[in-house]
Amino acid sequence: MPVYSTERLHLALKHFFGYDEFRLNQLPVIETVLAGNDVMGIMPTGGGKSICYQLPAMLLPGITIVISPLIALMKDQVDSLTANGIHAACLNSTQSPDEQRLIIEEAEKGNIKLLYIAPERIPANSASFFDFLRRLNPSLFAVDEAHCISSWGHDFRPEYLKLAVLKQNFPPVPVIALTASADKVTQDDIVQKLGIPGAKVFISSFNRANIYYYIRQKQNVVGKIADYIMKRKEECGIIYALSRAGTEEIASALKAMGINAAHYHAGLDPRERSRVQEAFQKDDIRVIVATIAFGMGIDKSNVRYVIHHDVPKNMEGYYQETGRAGRDGLKSDAILFYSRGDIIKLKKFVTIEGNTEQTAVSLQKLRQMEQFCESDRCRRQYLMQYFGEAFPDYCGTCDYCMSALEQVDATVDAQKLLSAIVRTGERYGAGYLIDFLRGSASEKIPAAHKELKTYGIGKDRKKEEWEWIVKQMFNSGYVDKSAGEYPVLKLNDKSRVILKGETPVMLTKQKEQRIDDIDEEEVSYDDQLLKELRGVRHDLADREHVPAYNILPDNSLLEMASYLPLNFDELKQVSGFGDYKAGKYGMAFLQVIQRHARANNLSSKIHLKAPKSTRKATPATTKPKSGSTFHVTLAMHKEGRSMDEIAEERGLSLSTVESHLAKFIADGELDIFSFMSPEKLNAITNAVKASGQQIALRPVKDILGDSYTYGEIRIAMEYLKSEQS
Repeated sequence: MPVYSTERLHLALKHFFGYDEFRLNQLPVIETVLAGNDVMGIMPTGGGKSICYQLPAMLLPGITIVISPLIALMKDQVDSLTANGIHAACLNSTQSPDEQRLIIEEAEKGNIKLLYIAPERIPANSASFFDFLRRLNPSLFAVDEAHCISSWGHDFRPEYLKLAVLKQNFPPVPVIALTASADKVTQDDIVQKLGIPGAKVFISSFNRANIYYYIRQKQNVVGKIADYIMKRKEECGIIYALSRAGTEEIASALKAMGINAAHYHAGLDPRERSRVQEAFQKDDIRVIVATIAFGMGIDKSNVRYVIHHDVPKNMEGYYQETGRAGRDGLKSDAILFYSRGDIIKLKKFVTIEGNTEQTAVSLQKLRQMEQFCESDRCRRQYLMQYFGEAFPDYCGTCDYCMSALEQVDATVDAQKLLSAIVRTGERYGAGYLIDFLRGSASEKIPAAHKELKTYGIGKDRKKEEWEWIVKQMFNSGYVDKSAGEYPVLKLNDKSRVILKGETPVMLTKQKEQRIDDIDEEEVSYDDQLLKELRGVRHDLADREHVPAYNILPDNSLLEMASYLPLNFDELKQVSGFGDYKAGKYGMAFLQVIQRHARANNLSSKIHLKAPKSTRKATPATTKPKSGSTFHVTLAMHKEGRSMDEIAEERGLSLSTVESHLAKFIADGELDIFSFMSPEKLNAITNAVKASGQQIALRPVKDILGDSYTYGEIRIAMEYLKSEQS
């Protein structure tokens, strides 16, 4: 095996694909493949998995065979490679026998570097098929969406089980298996079933820093979705719904409001599915309302938002579906509308008759999805920890981290809930108890219960408010849930103290923030120039009958509009312009930029473009940006204002101001001892250890008593967590 230097690999990356730097684990994966070893690579959706086999394909002597599950995905990949001047083709059932024969002849002549085929085309035992492969002289087998081989994965496909024959028939040829989401059990299953138990495994960070995560209560959903989209008419997005009928109803409602939307599901005529998908890829349709049947075949880089109208069945599916947004690295939104009703419906969907083991796994995954939606913590941290990756408890780019938090006195409501649990014999779940408290006339509430004093004492609160109270009570340890598929609420020692009126109940409330209310770092570019560059890209894409993003992604257009490259050398410093693409399309873009620069007396700014390796970290991994609400609080604190004064002047709760300053203490920008003495910090530290808590404030407060405020405890706990990390 020849040795490929890092410098040569960087030059090849720039020459063929126009990128200056490798991302995530691309470089070690590629080096391992080129050394002739089997590899499994786990990278986030949009993390650049394709480069891991496409670049080796250009450097290895023979052909690379790529196993891909969907025709649309194959076609998209082939179009993208062709736009970069790379000879690629696919064999699929939509082609005529003559078309397939021509592709096979070209492959046998050595004129194709990457050949995409579906797993269905690989027979378990066929001498003629493997003779055909030997004539092609394969240098590499790439298995895309490799999680499909595992029954423990979220998208099991039986036809993938035959792929072990590749290694059996071609032992020296390396196999690379790629997927965006696989837990440890699924990872082990993949390498065993592909027959590559010695494969080196590379797991990149699952963090998609450019995606902002939001969870919203499921009320007036279509209206909220429409409001969101109306402000983004030029942007593309995907809305996922649980049922086929749901996709049609939502798309119809959006179209009635003047939104350019279409529906997509597996029940559509194949020609109609193909038409809708192609229209979306070409930006002729901006919004797709779809079941999960839509998406795996889409490599569209400029999807700006993914909205879940219904709760997904598991975290893997949620992660993969939200990952279809922002593949170009630009800021994008993932919005999920949540209700407990969805969870109840999904329990029926994930139950597999006659397979208790698989059902148990599916129900556990659904419970974890439910916990994610109901958790009071950083969404990104929960998501990362689910996949086994450590992450701090503040990302700055999810609804929880961007929301103001306040402590509310819920003692009376807590006592009402606990009384209802006692009076009904600790035999019912949250749904029944909420109906009971609200005085529901439903026949499911027996007449004897309607005679109880506590029946209807919570009718002053909405159902959603009671759901929040139950969730907070459970998360704070004030009430227990039994195990099993239908958990019931039960009292514990803390519950009885509350019922006696011996302690108040303080719950943390998150003020819902509008999805648009986010500090954003704006790129300085000319709107009119960007519009003209989009027009050039559209014309080129129309001429070649490919999606616009296959010509250039949005981030390349933004770089051109920002840095004004005026010649070919400068243009090749723009991400996405390899040698072939610069030669083929460069002049069309340069003419527009040069004309704009002359008309406005502008010069190139390409010297201001920092290399990727030296650009600053994304907001998701850094403390709050200058100008954010956190920094306003910090500036006022440095001016000498007390926390009470800041809260009053800014119209915030005291707990919100405390949480703002706590972040800067954790970051080391503020000194903990300007807020409390070493003795107090030591006392709080001991109380935290004694309570066994790292999040909840109340147990620590119970130990310390009235000499310590919640604010002091919160600040100390943030400081302790930063010290531990």
